[in-house]
Amino acid sequence: QVQLVESGGGLVQAGGSLRLSCAASGDNFYISKMGWYRQAPGKERELVASITGGNRIYYIDSVKGRFTISRDNAKDTEYLQMNDLKPEDTAVYYCYITIANGGSLLNYWGQGTQVTVSS
Repeated sequence: QVQLVESGGGLVQAGGSLRLSCAASGDNFYISKMGWYRQAPGKERELVASITGGNRIYYIDSVKGRFTISRDNAKDTEYLQMNDLKPEDTAVYYCYITIANGGSLLNYWGQGTQVTVSS
């Protein structure tokens, strides 16, 4: 069993920055992939960024050049540095991890953290 705890959300003005953290805890495991989704009111959840153990990184086009995803393997923690925030970034952000366990892949989700960007 694995738990993810998110932190770092909040209210900022347009152009500001936030850094989201997502820490995984539990028994020994290997994280094969980590990332962040977001869901704005009235919209479907979308993948914002992801990173694999091989450091393959994906960003949705709307955040390229502004957001940076990273991971700290020693802490089993992923981060999303969010710069030059825009009102359209307002959403609940959910972290996830994909774990290899017994030859299968298991997905876990954080509780979500609210990011609100005011103009």
